[in-house]
Amino acid sequence: MSVITSLVRPTIRSRATTRRNAPNVVRRETHGPDYVVLVAVVALTAIGVLMVYSSSAMQAYAGSSNSFAVVGPQVVWGALGLVALMVMTRVDYRRLRLLSIPLYLVAIGLLVLVFVPSFNRVVGGSARFLQVGPLPAIHPAEVGKLALVIYLAHWLAKRGSGVQSFWAGFLPFLLIYVPLVLLVVAEPDLGTASVIALTGLLMFFIAGANLGHLAALTGLGVTGVAAFMLHGYQLERIRIWLNPWQDTSGAGYHAIQGLLALGLGGIFGAGLGQSQVAGGIALPNASNDFIFAVIGEEFGLLGAGIVIALFIILAYQGVRISLAAPDTFGALLAAGITAWLCVQAFINIAVVVALIPITGITLPFISAGGSSLSISLAAVGILLSISRETVERGTWNDASADRGRRNGRAHLPRTGRRPVTSR
Repeated sequence: MSVITSLVRPTIRSRATTRRNAPNVVRRETHGPDYVVLVAVVALTAIGVLMVYSSSAMQAYAGSSNSFAVVGPQVVWGALGLVALMVMTRVDYRRLRLLSIPLYLVAIGLLVLVFVPSFNRVVGGSARFLQVGPLPAIHPAEVGKLALVIYLAHWLAKRGSGVQSFWAGFLPFLLIYVPLVLLVVAEPDLGTASVIALTGLLMFFIAGANLGHLAALTGLGVTGVAAFMLHGYQLERIRIWLNPWQDTSGAGYHAIQGLLALGLGGIFGAGLGQSQVAGGIALPNASNDFIFAVIGEEFGLLGAGIVIALFIILAYQGVRISLAAPDTFGALLAAGITAWLCVQAFINIAVVVALIPITGITLPFISAGGSSLSISLAAVGILLSISRETVERGTWNDASADRGRRNGRAHLPRTGRRPVTSR
């Protein structure tokens, strides 16, 4: 019996060794997510909840005797978004390729439903929100941003160098890109359409698009925007942007109040909640479009600078994740999510400081808005999922795995700690 056992055991060991060393076995190596991105986004979300409460509490109490009427739903949406972030961090981002086309079609369908009077909810003269029965109102354009980024990443990665072709690259890109942008413009919501348009163009450029095609598309886009804005209230917005002081109590009121709020904040700000004291600055849309002005008023240049620094950190780390992604789909997906969030943040802040004409758009993670907050956090979860599989490429911004110790050098064990034995 012992002879049979001694003959069988080596065979079992050799089979197990063969299975482990089989070349067709692929094991994905994962590591921890990018905690810099995670900390930056959580910090922005916490700042957002605090500022939404500070900017809305008194008005909410005056209107409904409930100072939590605005910040309460924001906390719930934020909690749902953080759950989505944690789930998406653990999910293999490659599985999104299977959902890219269905998600894109759902986004198109939701944007079409916005134009049905029985389903839409008009805010500020624009049919941006979808209200179905007792369910909470959602902003379909937020779903459209995520859907377009995922689908473009999948399509561009699959097309490869074919994106440089006119028939196989440029025209199919237009068929994917233009319908979603036009549906958002038709609401009308020029701010959100600008974010979607710029994000799509950046992804197309990163994927290796023909520069001639890209320049032609950019020219057509600029011409279309100019034609859209050179009439009606859009033309009035440009005129007021150039000189808001010509109509201080009318069209220029928003811009002037935002600038006054930033000016009153000074270096260190007036203090938390002081923007809502009696006799203070009456700031329209304080909890959403102009929440950056409230940050500047209550926490000054220092607080506003911290918010801008957090978005810069998010942009920098997002570029790092994109460059170190293990595949083309992951690289394009990380680049698209980073571009979307940072372009939107730039537009919102630029509006508040009067760098561009006023357009209604939220500051990611900070402004009041459940759809924006939860979907943005889910997108960050996808970015963190990609970061769990990043590999060093030797690029200019790719830090070594051993970086961060004293003098920036790798840590090596000292000699003599363990005896070396030879056999």
